[in-house]
Amino acid sequence: MSTVKEIESALARLSLQNLLSVRDWLDDFIEDQSEVGDEFKAKIQRAQNEIADGVCSRVRTPEAGQ
Repeated sequence: MSTVKEIESALARLSLQNLLSVRDWLDDFIEDQSEVGDEFKAKIQRAQNEIADGVCSRVRTPEAGQ
């Protein structure tokens, strides 16, 4: 049996409360594993600079009737 199958089988036996705890842990774990790269950091810095300079190039205006 594969590890994934074993995990799936174990999860199927958990209560809803325990499943929610596992989901919270997994969300945190995945977030911690994700790295913020230099390119993304540079985009954030450019956007912050644009906002500070009063440039709002990505502002959407609602269409009439919406």
